[in-house]
Amino acid sequence: MERELTPFEKEMEQILLSKRADILDKLAKSNEDFREIAEQMGAKDSIDMSVESLAFKKMEAINQHDASVLRSIGYAIIRVHEGRYGVCLKCGCKIPEKRLRAIPYAVLCVDCKSKEEAGNR
Repeated sequence: MERELTPFEKEMEQILLSKRADILDKLAKSNEDFREIAEQMGAKDSIDMSVESLAFKKMEAINQHDASVLRSIGYAIIRVHEGRYGVCLKCGCKIPEKRLRAIPYAVLCVDCKSKEEAGNR
């Protein structure tokens, strides 16, 4: 039997589902753009091709970021249903609602995220 979600969890799940749909739409559009660029590259000179290659690489980087966010959103939705949404994965403290509203798929509290980023420098 699945547990009853709190009003906040229901709201955040809807936000997460909406963000996921937006990203999926954006990725579908990017795939159309990828096809157009590939088709146009056939009869271009080397300067045109290098400019289009940069555009292609930029879209590819954006798609990688979006794919990462999609995974994070999926994990957040799972945590909502498991009753673990809004709990920091490192310290176990509650992630403030303000942070979750800003980044609904956040898995770390501000302190742990700051420490993680400082360690990556």
